Amino acid sequence: MTPPESSPRRVLVVDDDAEIRALVSEYLTLHGLEVLEATNGLEALLHFKRSRPAGVMLDLRMPRLGGLDALKRMVAFDPAVHVVVVTGEVDAELRRQAVALGAKAALRKPVDLPDLLAGLDLPSESATPATNRRVEPVAPPAALFPAAKGGRVLVADDDPEMRAILEEFLATNGYETRAVADGAAAIRAIVEAPFDAVFLDIDMPGLRGVDALPAIAAVAPNTKVIMVSGTSDAEVAKRALAHGAFDYVVKPVDFAYLGQSLDSAIAMKAVETSP
Repeated sequence: MTPPESSPRRVLVVDDDAEIRALVSEYLTLHGLEVLEATNGLEALLHFKRSRPAGVMLDLRMPRLGGLDALKRMVAFDPAVHVVVVTGEVDAELRRQAVALGAKAALRKPVDLPDLLAGLDLPSESATPATNRRVEPVAPPAALFPAAKGGRVLVADDDPEMRAILEEFLATNGYETRAVADGAAAIRAIVEAPFDAVFLDIDMPGLRGVDALPAIAAVAPNTKVIMVSGTSDAEVAKRALAHGAFDYVVKPVDFAYLGQSLDSAIAMKAVETSP
């Protein structure tokens, strides 16, 4: 499907709640605005880069990519975009951060629709039937993430059995793989050849995964790192995510979740590196 041309009246409504999306979309459509919808931050970025909306209503709490991260990328891609963030959180600091990152307004849920329209501050036309103004999504959700398979993934784990399991999982799903046994070897491998993603064990001899993470981020900032840990440690998880990890997975690995996380990571890399 050919992406629609940019329009000063196109709005992207981003919220994982279908009822909220439907309500907001109907209201904006009746005010002459063209509406696209997305259910999470990653899907929103893909729509944003393809459809170039002039305005965005962005929920701050969503799966796959949070609202603040999506906001930063949208404003970096188009500083003129009018983003209104909405949240059910009472945390005023979160809303302050959103405005500091470039949001035109930060509203509490349930959203006052006239306030939302005013915050978007886009030109509108006289009310017209919804069927005349709604813009179809650029691609159906199932088609947004198909190209993730086939990337290159590095496995860094000191357990030979775990390395073999992860390599088999990746190969079965169409990924090219390489495996190493420690953090230092992981860094060397990434310097030698590019990888789309890394499965990085946290506890390894020598250079631990959590300590190798900043070096990987420095030498390959577009490579997505998924930390793999034998224990659930909230502080370690927060530290890993703060240093740029894409996700944090605990052993025994839920391979369905790991596959979804990897697909999202590689799709996110494609969004960030596409022209």
